[in-house]
Amino acid sequence: MKKEKCKDETKPHVEIVARAKLPTKFGTFTIVAFCNNTDKKEHVALVKGDVKGKAIVPLRIHSECLTGDAFHSLRCDCNAQLEAALRKIGKLPFGVILYMRQEGRGIGLTNKIRAYELQDRGYDTVQANIALGFPSDMRNYDVAAAMVKQLKIKSIALITNNPDKMGKLLNYGVKVVRRIPHEFGKTKYNQAYLAVKKKKMSHLLS
Repeated sequence: MKKEKCKDETKPHVEIVARAKLPTKFGTFTIVAFCNNTDKKEHVALVKGDVKGKAIVPLRIHSECLTGDAFHSLRCDCNAQLEAALRKIGKLPFGVILYMRQEGRGIGLTNKIRAYELQDRGYDTVQANIALGFPSDMRNYDVAAAMVKQLKIKSIALITNNPDKMGKLLNYGVKVVRRIPHEFGKTKYNQAYLAVKKKKMSHLLS
């Protein structure tokens, strides 16, 4: 099966190509699929209620984490953060979760497992990425910003602990009105991981 192509392939472009109802244990959402010739990954939005033309829409950007999202790994806080965002937005009149296919902060699944292997030998998460030849965080938010614009959202309240996300979305023209803190999923297995997020990556954690 061929991947969905954008109508305009001559320049970076993101557009909505499909949408459907998605009932979940957290509430009923609309799942929205986008074509994308920027990074050519299949990102989606989970939309609660009507967000078109709305201001200060609660919005969470969640980067794909197979080990956390699907296998409930305790090495990270990803699954807890995703479920908390679904639960939070599911109770609101409207809101959005952008599910971005940026596994392992952009290095991909296999390289993330290689980084885990280095962490098992004593590296922290930043040191492991660098040892593999990557920056600490390879994610970009240009496509996420384009998705927000395609959903016709006027402004957002960003659900995040990461000020870098706020800065990059602002740089791409998304009006971020405020930040909603989002701390979930601390375990005995990820304390060092969260400490590195706070100390080396400037995440706003307690």
